[in-house]
Amino acid sequence: MSAARVLTEDDWRWERAYLQEHRYDLAAEAAEAYPAGRRVSGTPLLTLPAWEPAKPVPLQDIALELTLSAPAGGQAWAPPDLAPLPGRPDGTRYPCYSEALRALAAPAVFENRPTYRLTEAQLAEAGLAAGPPRLAFTRGHYFDAVDTGEAAAHEFAAARLTGRPALLRALLADPCDLRRRPANLAISTLTLRRDGDRASFLLHWRDPAKVGHAGGLYQVIPVGIFQPSGPEPWHEGRDFSLWRCMLREFDEELRGRSEEYGTSPVDYDAWPFARRMTAALEQDQIRVWCLGLGVDPLTYATDLLTVAVIDSGVFDELFSLRPRSNAEGSVLAAREFAAHVIDRVVTGEPVQAAGAAVLRLAWRHRETLIG
Repeated sequence: MSAARVLTEDDWRWERAYLQEHRYDLAAEAAEAYPAGRRVSGTPLLTLPAWEPAKPVPLQDIALELTLSAPAGGQAWAPPDLAPLPGRPDGTRYPCYSEALRALAAPAVFENRPTYRLTEAQLAEAGLAAGPPRLAFTRGHYFDAVDTGEAAAHEFAAARLTGRPALLRALLADPCDLRRRPANLAISTLTLRRDGDRASFLLHWRDPAKVGHAGGLYQVIPVGIFQPSGPEPWHEGRDFSLWRCMLREFDEELRGRSEEYGTSPVDYDAWPFARRMTAALEQDQIRVWCLGLGVDPLTYATDLLTVAVIDSGVFDELFSLRPRSNAEGSVLAAREFAAHVIDRVVTGEPVQAAGAAVLRLAWRHRETLIG
């Protein structure tokens, strides 16, 4: 197919199906375009020195900033003449990748919800001066990242299939440059059930029929986009907390509860689950750490790598180790937190880049995490 030819809807579906089937291999191939020193612990996940703390950072030590004005130095992303967009039967062209995805291959959950868009990150001690680790955000929307990162992933798959040039990827250049594209931050949490000096962990298989990102891959659990719990303005300030976002994801992905919170603000102080988790955090029965930040080389998904170490008594009170289905795929059987198990998972199974990275880093820092 020549670069000048307009994609048909059937062309686009064929390329999208190839992307869905080969995400793991495509991510590994995409990572090869970057120096080994840019990758986290030998995984495909890309990072920067400022995003790699030398030791785990307690989650509560990370300062958050929210600026409501538009970020400076930005540009329009995914211009229609560069993004892999098909023509419609009536001769018009889909205006953006999210519109094509909604019409031609929408997953079960696909909504353009408000997000906190990441604009700056400093987690490593070397660049902190006298300040704490910090993450800065402005307002964003879920489809902003679909129209760039998922479009860039489609383009990469199409280049392998057809030889069509990857023009959008060339425009966006360095995936870790947060000035050149909108970055929705996902909080990817490895949950460790701690029993004395031993621990176990869960993995999540993401069903491609249910999710718009990373379908067919394994991932740690829970994982969720850092975003308000609803579109109403009162959610924005109350939900601007990494811990509160993680609480909602624990409830949804490990307890099977709905992610629909209605129009009223979530009352975290009155919510029994949130109260119990927060009390356990304050009593050191739960410990939550940040191990770094990274970007998927295929989709440009941007993940904060976190670990939640939960004492077995609290874990068994609130959660379960049994395999089961949930709204985004399947929770798999628990595995031992051990070097040979992690190596087998990371090297032998189709694990999302962020999941592989947080597993590797957690094992490196195991003495800090589980003692």
